[in-house]
Amino acid sequence: MQYQEVTGGVCAPKGFAAAGVHCGIRANHSKYDLALIKADVRCAAAGVYTTNKVCGAPIKVDRAHLADGYAQAILVNSGNANTCAANGVDLAEACCRLTGQALGIPAEDVLPSSTGVIGQPMTIAPFAAGIPAAAAKLAHSAEGSADAATAIMTTDTHRKEYAIQFQLGGVTCTVGAIGKGSGMIAPNMATMLAFYTTDAAVSPAMLQKALREVVPGTYNQMSVDLDTSTNDTLLILASGLAGNAPIEAEGPDYDAFVAALTAIAEHMCAEHAGDGEGATHLITCEVTGAPDLKTARAVSRSVVCSNLFKAAVFGRDANWGRILCAIGYTPGDFSIDKVCVWLSSAAGEVYVCENAAYHPYSEEEAAKVLAEHDILVRVDMGLGSASAKAWGCDLTYDYVKINGDYRT
Repeated sequence: MQYQEVTGGVCAPKGFAAAGVHCGIRANHSKYDLALIKADVRCAAAGVYTTNKVCGAPIKVDRAHLADGYAQAILVNSGNANTCAANGVDLAEACCRLTGQALGIPAEDVLPSSTGVIGQPMTIAPFAAGIPAAAAKLAHSAEGSADAATAIMTTDTHRKEYAIQFQLGGVTCTVGAIGKGSGMIAPNMATMLAFYTTDAAVSPAMLQKALREVVPGTYNQMSVDLDTSTNDTLLILASGLAGNAPIEAEGPDYDAFVAALTAIAEHMCAEHAGDGEGATHLITCEVTGAPDLKTARAVSRSVVCSNLFKAAVFGRDANWGRILCAIGYTPGDFSIDKVCVWLSSAAGEVYVCENAAYHPYSEEEAAKVLAEHDILVRVDMGLGSASAKAWGCDLTYDYVKINGDYRT
């Protein structure tokens, strides 16, 4: 399937505006800390969330507000996770009411989300000032999306947004995304925070089905530090303004829509993993020749989650034994006898392991390969036809520094 990258992030699809402002949650007035995304029409909507037993109050509100499958706005704050706070749900609901009043829509059509420090008190005051300001600043433009993407950042070093166009039954449709997250990333549902918009016409049921189909092979295959956040959320709004025949059942159009969501999700996963806290490398592991999809996903994830291998990449050490070790402790009934491994980047490729044993290679060439930011680990298991990808990053001194004083 062919895609065309376009500018505009969440404002690229028809019918969406966004904004970012500083409302006072963060002490630094130069940092935006409140984002707002609004659709011109009521949208089909869907979401997936963290599996952590400790979850943010906004997730509880989102689930209630999405019971009917529709929404029209997303409100996101950074700097405070609104998790483990006595007034958390009441505060999230109050924010929805303020947003509804500012936008002229029902409070139940607003989906709140929060990110930042857990267990800190928060009041309605910054939202009472920030929500009207954000509503007044809403723009159907690339700048609006960029401001929203900036406002949801915490330890991210750069904003994350992407948009692509694709065809559904001969009609051009667009899907756009913004996301945040550099640490506390080992999702078992979705990502830290990610917000998608599309102008494709999709029923709520099929939108939810599509998300649940895309997430296992993308966001669930990403890790920075093996910590699953309390606030992980992926929300999508579908305006239907592209004018395609509504997707209400499985078929070619549904498959094309899922493929487009997968493409944008894979891009966002690489963005998140490559910007991991303190990271100097994006590590992508592609597994082929696996006996089944479950094994392919598990093996690729084991490789990018291995702290020993992550540290080796930081040191530009082609320690392929750590890769083989990670494959070996992956749960499942499979043989490692035919495993072959290659390390590659823009600087070239080295074949380091053949049939679970050393394959002669130049350490000097390997060091050059590992000097690049984007590192690809190719693993051929030689057992079947299943394949999968996973995304991670190296483990550096700065990760400890960042998390050692995260609250201060």
